[in-house]
Amino acid sequence: MSLTDASDLTGQIAKDLPYLRRYARALTGNQSSGDRFAAATLESLLVDASALAAAPSPKVGLFWAFHKVWASAGAPSDLPDDPLTARALALMSRLTPNSREVLLLSVIEGFSLTEIAAILETDRAEVETLLSAAETEMAEAVEGRVMVIEDEAIIAMDIVDIVTGVGHSVTGVARTRTNAVALARRETPDLILADIQLADNSSGIDAVNDILEQHPEIPVIFITAFPERLLTGDKPEPAFLITKPFSEDQLRSAVSQAMFFASTETLTA
Repeated sequence: MSLTDASDLTGQIAKDLPYLRRYARALTGNQSSGDRFAAATLESLLVDASALAAAPSPKVGLFWAFHKVWASAGAPSDLPDDPLTARALALMSRLTPNSREVLLLSVIEGFSLTEIAAILETDRAEVETLLSAAETEMAEAVEGRVMVIEDEAIIAMDIVDIVTGVGHSVTGVARTRTNAVALARRETPDLILADIQLADNSSGIDAVNDILEQHPEIPVIFITAFPERLLTGDKPEPAFLITKPFSEDQLRSAVSQAMFFASTETLTA
């Protein structure tokens, strides 16, 4: 491998690393634990980077290497970051084996079925079966109240249609930080879907933080054109982050997962 090739590969890994960290946290249930497995993956590639050269793409090779490390450790979960994550881990144990991985890789990380088969070292038919099982188990788990923080009217309408189409109710749509806090005060949601950049140049992140000060148990899905603002490694990061433009499948799956893994008494009352 030439110096130029090595430099290009290093740059690609650096670009894909935030997404590996997001995925690792979702699997392990703990950001610190997820980061340890991501770091171990990089260490393994320093010893032998042949997987990256042999893979269909550097990103597929990176995730394949992660799964080798993770599986060799027994695919462990760790002490959860918070009570919300604790519920997530408890529910995760009830899913069809490997379906959680397939769903995350497909819908959230955007890999094709063929790429997922390569990452998990299985065949495409098995991936299709696992994906179908995961979608069914997630969608049938719970229903709840969803709050939308989005300043673009057309996007907000699409989100509402998708959310209500899978059986959830919408408490309302907020276009600014002030509106969002007031809406949450009127009716506490079970899930928040939030954009980052709002109509009056206020921040959806700040709006969410304001709400979570009073209701820290509420799960949040950020939908943004600027994922790099949240995948920094410098602070606790969201388990659910969807990049605009998003697909209906992405949003539906993320909502089902968030509702499933953050299931509380309020959702089933």
